[in-house]
Amino acid sequence: MGTFEELVAEGAAVPLEGWDFSWFEGRATEERPPWGYASSIAERLAAAGSALDLQTGGGEVTATAPVRPPVLVATESWPPNALVAAKNLPDALIVRAPDAGPLPVRDAAFDLVISRHPVVTPWAEIARVLKPGGTYFSQQIGEGTNRGLTEFMTGPQPTGDARSTARARAEAEAAGLEVLRLEPVVLKVEFFDVGAVVHFLRKVLWTVPGFTVDGYRERLLDVHEHIQEHGAFVCASTRFLVEARRP
Repeated sequence: MGTFEELVAEGAAVPLEGWDFSWFEGRATEERPPWGYASSIAERLAAAGSALDLQTGGGEVTATAPVRPPVLVATESWPPNALVAAKNLPDALIVRAPDAGPLPVRDAAFDLVISRHPVVTPWAEIARVLKPGGTYFSQQIGEGTNRGLTEFMTGPQPTGDARSTARARAEAEAAGLEVLRLEPVVLKVEFFDVGAVVHFLRKVLWTVPGFTVDGYRERLLDVHEHIQEHGAFVCASTRFLVEARRP
């Protein structure tokens, strides 16, 4: 294990493109949801004639599906991620689009819309681009995810319902979709060195908005000392699975 300065410098130097979290192996862990999102979308992609992958990141999850539909479109708002997605999904049309929409695709174009950890969920746009009988299948970040880390770094934060399952249901139904499944889970997260915390906060920007190493160096030192004493920094994430259908 390196010194505080060495670990911080290492975490600060890791490239941010894509959503490949393999760098964290041995340095941080997060429990997996029980439903197996990658295998679930693989089954659905194999059965679909057309699919849209919203906010694909680097396309890493969709790329694991062994059979993909003949028509596959993926959207991404961040140009470096879009370049990674083009490499991971050579059979897909990669489209630059804002996370909140509008989506540059025609009405009723897709049997299936998927998204893993969307920044926002454009429910009205999803309903518009789904064919009648088509489904939206998504694993989402729930309310209070990594609040323990956020508040350790910044102090107490107000609670809200922006990522609650109740709000997801209400917004889906308001867009005219029928919610078939809505399943939440709380998962254990562990960071084993401060370098992993630095990389995570740089990559998952909404955990500590405006995070910089220099701006939070004293709190990072506190994290480092906490890990040295306890073996890990432990917090919790929440996820929920939502499946909705256009009637």
